[in-house]
Amino acid sequence: MKSPAFPVVARASDASVTRRRFLRGVGACLTLPLFETALRGSTVAAAGGQSLGVTPGGAPLRMAFVYFPNGAHQDNWWPAGEGADFQLGRTMEPLSSLKGSIQVLGGLDHKNATAGNDGAGDHARANATFLTGERARKTDSTDIRVGVSVDQIVAQSIGQATRFPSLELSCDAVRKSGRCDSGYSCAYQYNLAWSSPSTPVAPEPNPRLVFERLFGSGAPGERQGNFEARQRTQRSLLDFVMDDARALQRQLGGRDRDKLDEYLTGVREIERRIERTERFGALPQPGMATPAGIPSDYGEHMDLMYDLLALAFETDSTRVATLLLAGDGSNKAYPQIGIPEGHHYCSHHRNDADLMEKIARIDRYYMERFARFLGRLEAKKDVDGRSVLHNSMIVYGCGNSDGNRHTHHNLPIILAGGGGGTLNPGRHVRLGGQPMSNLFLGMVDRMGVTGVDRIGDSSGRIVGV
Repeated sequence: MKSPAFPVVARASDASVTRRRFLRGVGACLTLPLFETALRGSTVAAAGGQSLGVTPGGAPLRMAFVYFPNGAHQDNWWPAGEGADFQLGRTMEPLSSLKGSIQVLGGLDHKNATAGNDGAGDHARANATFLTGERARKTDSTDIRVGVSVDQIVAQSIGQATRFPSLELSCDAVRKSGRCDSGYSCAYQYNLAWSSPSTPVAPEPNPRLVFERLFGSGAPGERQGNFEARQRTQRSLLDFVMDDARALQRQLGGRDRDKLDEYLTGVREIERRIERTERFGALPQPGMATPAGIPSDYGEHMDLMYDLLALAFETDSTRVATLLLAGDGSNKAYPQIGIPEGHHYCSHHRNDADLMEKIARIDRYYMERFARFLGRLEAKKDVDGRSVLHNSMIVYGCGNSDGNRHTHHNLPIILAGGGGGTLNPGRHVRLGGQPMSNLFLGMVDRMGVTGVDRIGDSSGRIVGV
């Protein structure tokens, strides 16, 4: 029986055809696709080895990828010296107390981010290639294509172990369509995670929504009850959808039935997510108030997203995450550190001393936020008595190297954490011009995922990081 708690399905018409039917529940909306049957005038009824992801010591192993925009000022980025005998440069000074927990990796390239035959569009390519290693198809239409990102390769194998297979965060806009950089779709520039070559996984920029997704809404004592009520509502909503969909199938032609089956596959995935969440019992109760929303101060926004990522790892809500601090090409200004000019403008410094000083200060501003995040992970003890940072692999970097010239070789990359004892931090390593995808293959291995022989343009695995 259909629950009277749900409102009547709304109808929208244009002259002679019913285009959409919407089912609206509490805080939810499911809409069926537009069918050929409807276009013919029919009335369409709608209703809405090593264990995976575990360290050798038995603690959860986490991986995260943090992206900062527009490359780095080279003179201030790279350390002096190699191996364990290295001195941090100006940009990385905020990491001084964590020097033993990081590896600065030089000599990693993303050849597929270079222009090739595609011309301009380095910012879009830098973002799109960063975790996929693939060349993005140059299009501003719907035929986007790049590759499956390393985070999603891992999430698709180990995601069942946690309440959320992966977590996608951003401190920038969210755009999955439209034209952005020199004929490239905005989907390339505003997404890091790709679950298929044509499907970006949109990140969430609102800290409040991230928190409520992870830990429930309301005051601390109300969150579990609110979460359970939402789960019941979602189940009722999905039952309603499935009942009407079964009745609808009898009215549709063959191609429309295929389209409906594709739609219902997505509905069943929602059901699986609900079931997976229920298996993990009560929600974690973090010692943090629900954020009010997106702060006006960008530094505070970054800190909140870093804090939420840390909480997600500390509570084992997920073991895979991405954080896009800003899309490549971002022209955000930084008045909080005395820089009213845009970031992208400053990155094209043309060796102007004033602009080079400003880009160095911006790079360090980002690094201060990252150092704060790593410090929190280092301070938090894990189930094996080691730190959460020891049991993590955190890649911090950019798909552009020198923002002034738009280069994509010798990328500015930091690998933080101990990988549960499988990494060798506390070093500056020059890798001699290898595909960055080679690093990803080794990370996938450490997560316990087998059968992955190639990512993007990989040519092998990096030994000894």
